Amino acid sequence: MSQQNEFLNLYTHNFIRTAVAIPKLKVADPEYNSRETIALLRQAMENKALLAVFPELGLSAYSCDDLFHQQTLLDACLVGLGTILEASRNIPIIGIVGLPLRIDGILFNCAVVFYQGRILGIAPKTYLPNYREFYELRQFAPADHSLRDSIDLFGQTEIPFGNRLLFQAENQPLFKFYIEICEDVWVPIPPSSYAALAGATVLVNLSASNITIGKADYRRQLVANQSGRCLAAYLYSAAGTGESTTDLAWDGHGMIYENGSMVAESKRFSQDDQVIYGDVDLDRLIQERMRQNSFGQSVHRFRDSLLEFRTITFPIAVPLDEKIPLVRRYERFPFVPSDPNRRDERCREVYEIQVQALVQRFKSTGADKMIIGISGGLDSTQALIVCARAMDVLGISRFHILAYTMPGFATSQRTLEQARRLIRTVGCTYREIDIRPSCHQMLKDIGHPFHEGQPVYDVTFENVQAGERTSHLFRLANQYGGIVVGTSDLSEMALGWCTYGVGDHMAHYHVNASVPKTLIQYLIRWTALTDQLGPDVSPVLNDILETEISPELVPGDESGGQPVQRTEDIVGPYELVDFILYYTLRLGYLPAKVAFLAWNAWHDKNVPGWPDIPESKRHAYNLHEVKQWLKVFLWRFFKTSQFKRTCVPNSPKVGSGGSLSPRGDWRAPSDGEATAWLAELERIPD
Repeated sequence: MSQQNEFLNLYTHNFIRTAVAIPKLKVADPEYNSRETIALLRQAMENKALLAVFPELGLSAYSCDDLFHQQTLLDACLVGLGTILEASRNIPIIGIVGLPLRIDGILFNCAVVFYQGRILGIAPKTYLPNYREFYELRQFAPADHSLRDSIDLFGQTEIPFGNRLLFQAENQPLFKFYIEICEDVWVPIPPSSYAALAGATVLVNLSASNITIGKADYRRQLVANQSGRCLAAYLYSAAGTGESTTDLAWDGHGMIYENGSMVAESKRFSQDDQVIYGDVDLDRLIQERMRQNSFGQSVHRFRDSLLEFRTITFPIAVPLDEKIPLVRRYERFPFVPSDPNRRDERCREVYEIQVQALVQRFKSTGADKMIIGISGGLDSTQALIVCARAMDVLGISRFHILAYTMPGFATSQRTLEQARRLIRTVGCTYREIDIRPSCHQMLKDIGHPFHEGQPVYDVTFENVQAGERTSHLFRLANQYGGIVVGTSDLSEMALGWCTYGVGDHMAHYHVNASVPKTLIQYLIRWTALTDQLGPDVSPVLNDILETEISPELVPGDESGGQPVQRTEDIVGPYELVDFILYYTLRLGYLPAKVAFLAWNAWHDKNVPGWPDIPESKRHAYNLHEVKQWLKVFLWRFFKTSQFKRTCVPNSPKVGSGGSLSPRGDWRAPSDGEATAWLAELERIPD
């Protein structure tokens, strides 16, 4: 097995592939239904799944009514289960099937968990609906009517039986699952809520659930909310074609959710067998539970109830000897929804957050003006848009925004003209200050060789320019009774790509500090597409979006009208930086896992999911490139940049992806080391 194949295997990175199966059924025909079950088990195995879930009472069909009191049907179900168990000896996949099971003269609606011919446990249904179209209490008894906690079946003894069973894989300890049946998740406190607190990361529901108008949407809400509240994955399989339509209809609704997010969903009303697959991220669930300390508080509060759960452990064969990429699609832009409707909603909400925050800060200071430096680049453009909208909300003329262009030694004609046009079309007060004379004076005062005519473009040379700009803005704020509105974004804060203290690091109030660069691009694009600031502004915004990202601090021969200095040549492509940032900051993943996710998302530019990006600007990154830029990110984020974040100015938190303010999501020592992260990087093959 090659190192690369092992690395590109989802099971190496604490994913498990799960399957929700919806077979075609025949009512009261367990022989046929067991054959269908075996066929779908094999299909799930071929697709490298580890767990396959089938519908409620799938061996008999749910809609048998009083046929459940016929011994012939009950016996046939046992025969069908035996057939499945025998076939499963050569199918290394955990299966969960539903059937009626009589114990001590009481009939239970059960889910049987099996693996390679062995029954691991049997879970009876806890809550039996007996309202509207449901009459389950006519045939079945609830789980707590049983006097047993184990049964013997097919020569296997002491099989765990009960509704408080947890199943845990010995060689994947993060994979612990729990089973409930249909109505169990519709009650005020589902049994799976307690199971999650007891450690279950994967919750399984064998359901029948007939369909009525609007019910599918409610199911989605139910499953999404339960997975979100429990910080768990939730697998749901509902009965489909073949169930009796005497009085009801069935849509075969299968779903896989993870922490409130849909991973996969079946095609409803299909006339064919279906298996849907979902790669469940166990690390995500464990990380979320660790961070959300109210989860741990809930464990303590319900400790006595949780001690009633039993854990059944068993070894499983995990296919680690081959390359198994994810079938689950990860967004290339985790901060930017690919769906246009959700993206528009996201952009609108981000603006509302930024504007509301700036309005409140401006009112509280008693200031009369907003002071902002405009470079003609992305960040200052976004900040100016927010300032303009804030003034509109306040009912104050936009002329109270004093917008300054401050050309330096490397300012390109393109960005300078863009800045001028932007300020004028937005309707602010336009001012221009050439900072080169004051920079020359500073360089002369400190004895820098550039003042003597030597082309020394070192960090001192760069920071003198950034510092002069910020120094001017603060003195202008003093002069005009205003506040300096900062422009730096989340991506730059993460990389430390800002001049500390007297540079763009500082402002009276930042508006972009928790907005990543990729999202800023889309916010500006949305503003232009929807003419938020009027049709005269939109063409300028589109020109800015086409401009190379650059600090414009090092002069050179400009070609093609673009800035010479390219930020992304130094810190990496922002689209990849923001991907790395999200999974490092929001979820705390190992660098190797971040690289695995990045490779899955970015290695093929022909895969759909590019939100409004033209073909010519779509990029792909191989594993070597991912590792190269990940190394740069880890060094800058963990080793060199925290001291800047420790004293970052006030700024509103915008997204769940996080904030780097020490008063918000991120507190870290300024003198920390990156050694452990860089060592972990070596797990990534070259």
